[in-house]
Amino acid sequence: MLTQSQTFKLQQKLSPQQIQLMKLIQLSNTALEERIKEEIQVNPALEEGKEADSDADLTASQEEKATEEQVERDDIIENYLSDDDGPDYTRKTNNHSSDDEEKQVPLAGGVSFVEFLNSQLNVSSLNEHERGIANFLIGSLEEDGYLKRDFQDIEDDLAFRSGLMTNHAELDKVLSVLQEFDPPGVGARDLQECLVLQLERKSATPARSNALTILDYHFDEFQKKHFDKLEAKLGLTSDDLQLAVNEIKKLNPKPANAAPDNSRPTEYVIPDFIVTAENGEVELIINSKHAPDLFISNSFKETLQHFKSADGKVNKKLKEDITFIKHKIDAARWFIEAIKQRQHTLFITMTAIIERQKAYFLTGDEKELRPMILKDIADVINMDISTVSRVANNKFVQTPYGTFLVKKLFSESMTNSEGEDISTKEIKKTLEEMIDEEDKRKPLTDEALSKALKEKGYPVARRTVAKYREQLNMPVARMRKQVS
Repeated sequence: MLTQSQTFKLQQKLSPQQIQLMKLIQLSNTALEERIKEEIQVNPALEEGKEADSDADLTASQEEKATEEQVERDDIIENYLSDDDGPDYTRKTNNHSSDDEEKQVPLAGGVSFVEFLNSQLNVSSLNEHERGIANFLIGSLEEDGYLKRDFQDIEDDLAFRSGLMTNHAELDKVLSVLQEFDPPGVGARDLQECLVLQLERKSATPARSNALTILDYHFDEFQKKHFDKLEAKLGLTSDDLQLAVNEIKKLNPKPANAAPDNSRPTEYVIPDFIVTAENGEVELIINSKHAPDLFISNSFKETLQHFKSADGKVNKKLKEDITFIKHKIDAARWFIEAIKQRQHTLFITMTAIIERQKAYFLTGDEKELRPMILKDIADVINMDISTVSRVANNKFVQTPYGTFLVKKLFSESMTNSEGEDISTKEIKKTLEEMIDEEDKRKPLTDEALSKALKEKGYPVARRTVAKYREQLNMPVARMRKQVS
């Protein structure tokens, strides 16, 4: 049986202008520069630079002296611009724009890693059939330079996609040639093979010979840092073993990173905020040099004023012209105001962050970082948490102690043994210092680190120590062990 009922639901819908403003706040300086260029291209009423004085611009006093006849003409024009009978584009909104896609930080041009390998392929001794296979192998490499695909899968893909028939033996032959390319280690199928390929190119020395033996026959013991077993099996002194281990440490586990600088793009970071500290004072500068001054085109304003002053009836063509110009001027005016609002939001948000983290900005000591979450700043500036998140997530701040993402200044809190709230970053910094200063012959286990932290007043469990250690990209104790 069908029944009818009424329900009331309170919903908050954002206007297209609010959505666009949030997107502008989210953009980094570099992405904002591109967004402004795009807006200038699509809106001829928007111009870049300083606005020049124009006699044609109406001043406030001139507007006050407008005649009744002119006011009547304006009313007529406004009536013609009603939503009911205006051109379609005045009634349509589009919540999607080119800035919906995530903007990438600008990259320096250069030869790509694949192009770098193909340039070596072009001068290799392989025949045309083998080069086709090699080209496919190059395209199958991971970002770090490894080939992790199974030979059978490669055979099938070559036959299906390129019509190239091959077998394991031929693939192995072509891959061997590829593994002779620079950078050393490229085309390796695992870490062990990658390190061996690099060592084989080095000059013959006793240390290199011992290192190759370790990698070829005792890789498991090496990975687990069972140095006592290695010394016994190879009959080496601790000094000889240390020399061999040092040879291995010089190798690159990610060969693609060893390619020439111009063989892969270089990322540039342009700070959105610049913070200086001097004489006990912290100063904030919004880096706005990539956001040019904008103004509404005088010619567009003059044209609109000309239409308003025109005698006679407003025909359909004139009406559409007026609508177009007014629409573009309104869009330009809103965009300029949105840019100003973005700058204001960035300033008050970062000012609140600096005020809370002033001790850190004055000293550069990460232990001085106070616990701080998004809500703390949102409450101070009386804005939504999502706004603070947009400011913090992809904005860089330049400080006397380095340039980093603003979000790194945020952290959860933990209560120490004295009942004080401390930042988890302070604990991580202390943990990092303890690991750096430990005896590498007998590195501290996570349990030992937990105990030592508790003695310093940080009640951190072993599992938490393990989590923080992994976040610091520090290996477990046995992997930190050194021969001497």
